[in-house]
Amino acid sequence: MADTPNGSSPPDANVREVPIDWEALENAFENNAPEVHSYLQVVTGDVLRVVDGVADPQMHARIASDPRYLRIEAVSSREQYRWMERYIPTVEDPKLRARLEVAIDGKGAFRRFKDVLMAFGPERERWFAYRSERLRTFMEAWLSAHNIKPVTRTQWSGPPEADETVAPEEAKRATSSPPEAHDFRRSRSVENLRKRMRELTEALGPRDLDTVVSFAEFLKARRTARSFAHHHAMQQARRDDVSGTGDDDRSEESDDEIVESEAGADRNDG
Repeated sequence: MADTPNGSSPPDANVREVPIDWEALENAFENNAPEVHSYLQVVTGDVLRVVDGVADPQMHARIASDPRYLRIEAVSSREQYRWMERYIPTVEDPKLRARLEVAIDGKGAFRRFKDVLMAFGPERERWFAYRSERLRTFMEAWLSAHNIKPVTRTQWSGPPEADETVAPEEAKRATSSPPEAHDFRRSRSVENLRKRMRELTEALGPRDLDTVVSFAEFLKARRTARSFAHHHAMQQARRDDVSGTGDDDRSEESDDEIVESEAGADRNDG
């Protein structure tokens, strides 16, 4: 190929402009699990993940024969291990630096490294930024090697809002169903959601899994706190009702319940 007058190569006419989904592409590059296969859709810029044992066995063949999909090769575990080795000397805290050096020694280095950083929020975020920069370098080199020029993605405004006039009719049909039907549908819905969650987590990278686990723990803690607050409010309301009646005709059973409740509260306060 002849050089241009300024000594540089002429632009490749086959360069494709693709609206890359950078977050999805980054997740694909960091996830090197052998059962996960990622593909870039070179028209839309979306990333498709196929998980062995979950997806249709024939899907690989269909995607491989589709020129719109390009197989993504994740960054090797060895290279990602080198990132940890290079990052540790940049940690200013000598104790944390020593703990990280011990963490990456031997099998399970990635998990131990992440577990150590869990207790150090700012350093953990700095590691994620460092890692994202390395991934970005790999992604840009990979895109360039495949003659792909990333362009800005068009923001999706979402579907139009549903017609609210349908809601009352749907609510009427729902309330007319027997309780057994509601329980059955709810049970099936929960089962499907759990199955869907398992399928999704199989295709997530380490950082995404960490985010999912953290959010799940937050939801669990919030539910426990709400349950405790509700129980406490009910107990307080019950005591207020009893103390405000001034009725001497209360049954002995009610008196016993009040004494037990107050005695339990005194023990807890003590």
